[in-house]
Amino acid sequence: MAQTTLFRSEEMSLVQLYIPSEIAQPTVTELGELGLLQFRDLNPDVNAFQRSFVSEIRRLDEMERQCRFFEKQLDKSEISSRTLTSANYHARARSAQEIDDLEERLREHEVRILQMNNSHETLQRKYLQLTELRHVLRETAVFFEQAESRQDSIRSLFDNQDNDTAPLLERDVEQANFDGVGLNLGYVTGVISKSRLPTFERVLWRSLRGNLYMNSAEIDEPITDPVTDEVMEKTVFIIFAHGREIISKIKKISESLGGTIYTVDESPDKRRDELLEVTSRIEDLNNVLSNTNQTRRTELIKVAENLTAWFTIVRKEKAIYHAMNLFNYDATRKCLIAEGWCATSDIPVIQNALRTATESSGSNVSSILTELRTRKKPPTFHRTNKFTEGFQSIIDAYGIARYREVNPGLFTIITFPFLFAIMFGDTGHGVLMLLVALYLVLNEKKFAKQDLGEIFSMFFYGRYIILLMAIFSIYTGALYNDVFSQSITVFKSGFEWPSNFTTGQAVEAISQNHTYVFGLDPIWHGTDNFLLFNNSYKMKQAIIIGVIHMSFAICLNVFNHVYYGNKMFVWLEFLPQILFMESIFGYLVCLIIYKWSINWWELDASGNHIHNSPPSLLNTLIYMFLTPGSVDPKEQLFPGQASITEALC
Repeated sequence: MAQTTLFRSEEMSLVQLYIPSEIAQPTVTELGELGLLQFRDLNPDVNAFQRSFVSEIRRLDEMERQCRFFEKQLDKSEISSRTLTSANYHARARSAQEIDDLEERLREHEVRILQMNNSHETLQRKYLQLTELRHVLRETAVFFEQAESRQDSIRSLFDNQDNDTAPLLERDVEQANFDGVGLNLGYVTGVISKSRLPTFERVLWRSLRGNLYMNSAEIDEPITDPVTDEVMEKTVFIIFAHGREIISKIKKISESLGGTIYTVDESPDKRRDELLEVTSRIEDLNNVLSNTNQTRRTELIKVAENLTAWFTIVRKEKAIYHAMNLFNYDATRKCLIAEGWCATSDIPVIQNALRTATESSGSNVSSILTELRTRKKPPTFHRTNKFTEGFQSIIDAYGIARYREVNPGLFTIITFPFLFAIMFGDTGHGVLMLLVALYLVLNEKKFAKQDLGEIFSMFFYGRYIILLMAIFSIYTGALYNDVFSQSITVFKSGFEWPSNFTTGQAVEAISQNHTYVFGLDPIWHGTDNFLLFNNSYKMKQAIIIGVIHMSFAICLNVFNHVYYGNKMFVWLEFLPQILFMESIFGYLVCLIIYKWSINWWELDASGNHIHNSPPSLLNTLIYMFLTPGSVDPKEQLFPGQASITEALC
């Protein structure tokens, strides 16, 4: 058995399976539940429409479409589907009879829901028409009264219709046809969208050259579109005009802009009777709609109880047949031949799954597993758990390692959160992160069963990364003495401010001949040179740790070269890389540490401290290449520096 290690990817084997046709489905189900075998496509030249199980997949596609239809209907009705509480519910393979029964059940549910949807939509359309007609009848009664009271102005309008200076549409007037006021006018009544009313008025004015009299009124009651379920704002209109052709033209223009024409009698008594009848029909429709909605909701609740299980079964069956489409069929032996990659250490587990599938199906013929010898390049497989999978994903985002190459994911468990803390270390913020991470970790079983959404699921997936980042942030925050960007005094300071000084005087802290126990001495906070010192310290510390990190990564190449037998690359690749790295950045690290070790304060003849300006490391590094072997005495850190830079260059 191959040895499992986190240092390298798993040792892989190519296996061949002979699966009897009658137990192919339960066998693939067992292997799929394990998730330890990656099947190879043995039919690369056959397109997707010519494979063995295309008809089964199409059938399952239709069943999945029906499930998606149910899901949309549930969302539309604001009904939640029940979540599966047991993973074992869908773990077993489904027989052909069970799939047939499920298909018939889905079809029956779909037919019933579609019928109820169509009935509901038809009733909604009828309800919409009656509601609009009710508003038309109410408003036209007002319009006719206005028209009768304004018969002189209406007569004047039509008498002056050829006058270019005649007024535009008067928005207070709509359709009418009455004979009682001495005018022989036709009228059109209807409803149009409020947003299209200005366009409707302009088109009518230009088409009829002002030969009309119009009035409109908004419908205050919200009207819902039966197709889109959107609330619409509509307006009732009535238009008076001469002649049948003009009336016909008005109707066509209205219909072209989405308006609805309603016929209204000019007799007030008939309009009153019709309004009563419409109101009664609306009440009856409300009762029918309520019953239809209740019946439809009852049907959807039945669907919601099993929809998640149906989705799981259908998608799983599809995955099984997609996998079986990768196999070859041996007609003489009546079996399917499959090949796939698996970890060598998992072969006994796979063999046990094959035996389980054979026993559960009651077959006397078992599947056969054979390990093949091959020169094909195996895939890379890193075995992870809930703790390491997040860190391995970070590595995989940049690239997948070669087969059996050293896995940097192992070291990333420490280096990634630690380098994060080096940049953003703060004890206060680290404690907050720690509390959040602990909450996610301690409740991971509960969260794992829930649909967390795209954003929160990313946080949950990286809960252990956040946990380690928080721990390291607390540590580095203590080193920096940063608690919500403020310093705290835990131990006795190594310096003390003098007591005798005047306001505005620059003073120097007095050393107490001991260092602060842990981290940055809090006396630095508030000093004039705090930012200069703190930023310089953090920057140089980051450089040192970064160079160590990169040097370690280069050294890992040695293990790869030795493992693959490429010892020549140790001399031709690794040594040049590490020499180049250390000659520049390793030398810079040595300069930083050496500069830290020197006391740049000296005593003059009178006993006062004098600060000697230390050389700039940036200039030292630049002039190392510009003038190799030559160092300005003012920029020299130690004797023999010129010879060392010449050797390194």
